[in-house]
Amino acid sequence: MDRPSPFSEYRTLIPYAWRYRWYYLLGILCLVVTSGGQLFIPQFVRQAVDSMVEGSFTVGAIGTLMVTLIVVALVIAVGRFGWRYFIHGASRRIEAELRDRLFDHLLLLSPRYYAQARTGDIMARATNDMQSIRMATGIALVAFIDGVFMTLAILVILFSQNVALAAITIIPLPFITVMIIFAGRLVARLFREVQEGFSHLSERTQESIAGVRVIKSFVKESYFTRTFEQTNMEYRERNLRYIKLWGLFFPMVTFLSGLTTLLLLRYGGARVISGEISAGDFVATMSYLAMLAWPMLGAGFTVNVLARGAASLARINAILKEPPDIVSPVGAASRTDSLDLRVEQLTVIYPDAGKPALQDVSLELPAGRMLGILGRTGAGKSTLIKTMPRLVDPPSGTVFLGETDVRDYDLAWLRARFGIVPQDTFLFSATIRDNIAFGCDELDEDELLRVADISTISRDIGSFADGYKTVVGERGVTLSGGQKQRIAISRALASNPDILILDDALSAVDTESEEKILKAVLDYRGRKNTILISHRISALQYADAIVVLDGGRIVQYGSHSQLLQQTEGLYREIHDLQQLEQQRSRE
Repeated sequence: MDRPSPFSEYRTLIPYAWRYRWYYLLGILCLVVTSGGQLFIPQFVRQAVDSMVEGSFTVGAIGTLMVTLIVVALVIAVGRFGWRYFIHGASRRIEAELRDRLFDHLLLLSPRYYAQARTGDIMARATNDMQSIRMATGIALVAFIDGVFMTLAILVILFSQNVALAAITIIPLPFITVMIIFAGRLVARLFREVQEGFSHLSERTQESIAGVRVIKSFVKESYFTRTFEQTNMEYRERNLRYIKLWGLFFPMVTFLSGLTTLLLLRYGGARVISGEISAGDFVATMSYLAMLAWPMLGAGFTVNVLARGAASLARINAILKEPPDIVSPVGAASRTDSLDLRVEQLTVIYPDAGKPALQDVSLELPAGRMLGILGRTGAGKSTLIKTMPRLVDPPSGTVFLGETDVRDYDLAWLRARFGIVPQDTFLFSATIRDNIAFGCDELDEDELLRVADISTISRDIGSFADGYKTVVGERGVTLSGGQKQRIAISRALASNPDILILDDALSAVDTESEEKILKAVLDYRGRKNTILISHRISALQYADAIVVLDGGRIVQYGSHSQLLQQTEGLYREIHDLQQLEQQRSRE
């Protein structure tokens, strides 16, 4: 089966080109005016040379030509501004809209996609590849239209003046066409390799910067320096292969186009001597041949830019064609009469996993109650709570909010019901206030102070230079683990969710602070649903019911007192170990 042309990727841009069709049409009109004005200049030169050679030179005639030339130059200048404004303006708008579309699509993709994708590669596609697409929709079109118009117009002029001379001087042109066709495919392939190399380099850089603390703590600077240098050298070699082809192509085109001038000197000069053509015709023909060199070089430039754009579009399209795993159904519900949560025979199996993350899990959380979840690492705790807002998609008929399957709700509405504080807290590079107010359209000062007091982050604010206006580093790198977790708790409380999920969200604070924060949270939320994942029994004792997970299954279920009455089981085992640790710490 024939492989599709790389230029077929441009089908993605058809709707955008149609939207800005008037920009392109006006730009092309201005471009034709500009090129047409340039075609008149050799004719003015021809008249001036012939008048001097024939002895009919007069100041008035030359003055008229000069004024006319100035007017033409002004028209060319206005036309050149016009095509730059309209065509480059359209390409910039297409770049911005396509980048918006890419970003919107990235937000729709599930965690499964990001588990496989590389952050540096995504960044490279959103930046470097977009620039190539902008050039393909802008300057490449200019070079193509200008090249076609100028080539046809110049050939018509040359053949209308002297058919034989024109036929001789354009002999090298077919060879240039063959070179352009041959180079197009090679350029596309080599540039795709360059872009992939840039993605690897971006990923290596991003990973090193994000993990700089770990690199320094393990004294691995020299190792990462070597790996970065290796990646950088690979990127350099890919660029050199691309530049070698392009560096060979341009001189060859220039050489072949220069042969046209050589042929003109040989055969055109002979015709001037024999009187078949005038000196002015010779100079005008030489000017047209010099002008013809640009369309030839422009054709190569067009092929290069279009090939680069096609390679970049293929990388962008690969993301745009990635279907979101989790979407809102047609006719999705956006209300519920009850906030009861119910899980029935839930089994979750991740792709490429050796065993189910959850198996036959069933539980209920009536509205206004608190559910505690305990389990060892890898027991399926986080997977369970992620199925409720469909961060992980549960099988149909297994997770319900009220009497409705969570898969039947509008996705945005469903997720707005939940506030999740994960153990691995993410803060944005913004002020502390902005991070707390992240989930709110507006947050007044009194509410800000209230949720900050509940999480006890307020007691640390005085140590920050600008208080709540202090800008935290990327991912909250300037804060301690406990500070990040408490800001995240304030962020979740500020949005006042119907169901609050604390996924081991107090693991970085001491037991005493955890108990204080948890009591304040429960007092603040009143009779709203709360789900607490914790490895500390002292925190779980406030729950109305507690689920103990082991190996993806529920192995124990009941209240704190009920589970303690069971002489065997994971809950009692962890309780006894923690009691022993507390006794030793007091001693």
